[in-house]
Amino acid sequence: MVDPQSEQQQNSVEDGSASDGHREEELKAFDETKGGVKGLVDAGISKLPQIFISPTHPSLCASASSLPIPVIDLNHFQQPTTLRKHIIDEVRHASETWGFFQVVNHGIPKHDLDDMIEGVRRFNEQPHHVKKQYYSRDTSKKVRFFSNFDLYQSKAANWRDTILCAMAPHSPNPQEIPSACREITIRYSEHMKKLGVGVLELLSEALGLKPKHLEDMECGKGHTLVSHYYPACPEPDKTMGTAEHSDPDFFTILLQDNIGGLQLLYQSHWLHIHPLEGALVLISNDRFKSARHRVLANLEGPRISVACFFSTHYQPSQLLYGPIKELLSEECPALYKQTRVSDYVAYYNSRGLGHPISALDHYRL
Repeated sequence: MVDPQSEQQQNSVEDGSASDGHREEELKAFDETKGGVKGLVDAGISKLPQIFISPTHPSLCASASSLPIPVIDLNHFQQPTTLRKHIIDEVRHASETWGFFQVVNHGIPKHDLDDMIEGVRRFNEQPHHVKKQYYSRDTSKKVRFFSNFDLYQSKAANWRDTILCAMAPHSPNPQEIPSACREITIRYSEHMKKLGVGVLELLSEALGLKPKHLEDMECGKGHTLVSHYYPACPEPDKTMGTAEHSDPDFFTILLQDNIGGLQLLYQSHWLHIHPLEGALVLISNDRFKSARHRVLANLEGPRISVACFFSTHYQPSQLLYGPIKELLSEECPALYKQTRVSDYVAYYNSRGLGHPISALDHYRL
């Protein structure tokens, strides 16, 4: 049985033949249902709405290969031994070469990883009238549900819904977090805080700096959990789950389920990042790569992922970030000017995902 909201959503945005002149109306109609992509699926659509059709045909993804990205075992990273030095060397190589790596033995129990995925599923599969109370485009809210943060900026909407929880440095009132995922979100956030400190130590030492250097720069002071729900798509060759981009934060720790779809751009080729059970994916002046990546839409679903973005743009700060002075020399001069995190994120968001030029280029000297 289809509820009235689903019928409204289907009638408003299902027609894929509308002209570009009607795009704004279609976007608004979709947004105002507060049902997201899951609402379209619940309405039983079989044809992709025009607002989701990508100008860059995703069928090009068929040429992607499956070269495995580095997997780093963190089992001994807290021990000042040759094993720790080996881990640091692996982190350095992966960050300089790939900008991506997976970590295992990171200390987070598998049942908490599974519970986090299940919590995101529970939230998204609630009735519409329950979810819509969290739907908002007010970026000052620490907890909100939405579909496509860049809905009105990007050239095509992506096939996903999102629940965002800004958890640090100042966590929201627990009652603000949906009950369907409240307990595990708080617990998972604590895991991320602890792991993030360790990752910053490894990245600092991989750069030849003191272990606490990046932490002292407040690179781990704030973090936000951004959980994506990708329903099965009726025409996955016409849209993207997430368009090509690099993340606008210090680094990202990504949890994904076993469906897959994540791809990394490596040496001008797209590579499949196959899920590794119990593993987390890490995304990190051009010393370490800011890797471009994307997520394919899929006939199978839902796909669920949880990205922990380490950034401070949810707190007022006048701190300026740029090339680390200790790493600069005559042979290695600064390539970028300094900027505040909030200014960079505002510029990044104003362009939308899928932009062919990195937002970092805007800050090149």
